[in-house]
Amino acid sequence: MLAGCGSKAVEQKDGDSGASPSSDTVKVGVLHSLSGTMAISEVSLKDAELMAIDEINQAGGLLGKKIEPVIEDGASDWPTFAEKAKKLLQKDEVATIFGGWTSASRKAMLPVVEQNKGLLWYPVQYEGMESSPNIFYTGATTNQQIVPAVSWLLENRGKKFFLIGSDYVFPRTANKIIKAQLKAEGGELLGEEYTPLGHTDYNTLISKIKSAKPDVIFNTLNGDSNVAFFKQLKDAGIKPGDMTVMSVSIAEEEIRGIGGDILAGHLAVWNYFQTTDTPENKTFVQKYKEKYGNDRVTDDPIEAAYDAVHLWAEAVKKAGSFEVEKVKAAAKGIEFKAPGGTVKIEGENQHLWKTVRIGEIQSDGQFKELWNSGKAVKPDPYLKSYPWGSGLSQGN
Repeated sequence: MLAGCGSKAVEQKDGDSGASPSSDTVKVGVLHSLSGTMAISEVSLKDAELMAIDEINQAGGLLGKKIEPVIEDGASDWPTFAEKAKKLLQKDEVATIFGGWTSASRKAMLPVVEQNKGLLWYPVQYEGMESSPNIFYTGATTNQQIVPAVSWLLENRGKKFFLIGSDYVFPRTANKIIKAQLKAEGGELLGEEYTPLGHTDYNTLISKIKSAKPDVIFNTLNGDSNVAFFKQLKDAGIKPGDMTVMSVSIAEEEIRGIGGDILAGHLAVWNYFQTTDTPENKTFVQKYKEKYGNDRVTDDPIEAAYDAVHLWAEAVKKAGSFEVEKVKAAAKGIEFKAPGGTVKIEGENQHLWKTVRIGEIQSDGQFKELWNSGKAVKPDPYLKSYPWGSGLSQGN
């Protein structure tokens, strides 16, 4: 790994990334939005990562060293994510970074980790069309969330779609993919609208939706905009029985902030729910609530953030080193019994094999699973296995 001060990077000795031989600790970066519009979602990811770090430290640490988290606030601002990632790699000399939520934050960090030969574990579902040698993606890529959700909706809820999203890379690229899929699979696009992150007045947009009368609203809004949208949707008299809203960024943590009574009956697609029935999940949920309070919930990005720390630790142990290149090589094919089921790192693109799950939100804030893929799905970020995916390119 390269590390140093200022803009220059100095090569560290083999196996010395994030830890000096004389130190009894190894530093890792924890970089999420702890303030701003994305804090509603990201604070819980920091908590999950710190819990995983505590578990590893309590079990004796890694290679004789305790993990020392260096926590930074990306403040829901993409240049701040780049600045903080640079600080973590160059000044703090961390062995790896766990961080981000939005694709804008990831894309801001990507050149920083590549230029500094660092490592980022990104824990949230995203739009695909990317594979960096310096990033491990522990959330779903497109064929593990959006694509199966659209196919299920076309089969079960109707052909007419209205797309709404926040105005940045993830929703725009996701909707580009959805439009190609609808064209290929016999769907119909009735509308496509974007609002800035943090937007709170959805009455005009809801009027457009009511006039269009879609079967499905596919929702890629992010952050606290979802609070305003769903409250105003209910105020406008639109019920889940009238039209299906499928969300890809509404999980148990967001339901807690918006209200189960407001969201009940609407749908979301993820790889994990707090209600997922595995022995590992029962233990995970219990430990998370014991640590942070019985009113707290787990969700898909929380689980993916927790998995990321443990997967990195397993790769470090296998490599016998904290050095980035050795950890990357060792990570290929590593499996972890995650709360949502066993996940595996695909060496070809550093994404995870994951099970897809569609759930209906209940009034108690939990999900009732309606469908799952039955087995872990191989990650295909560039949609190479779909005939209609070949013409897609990177979104803006």
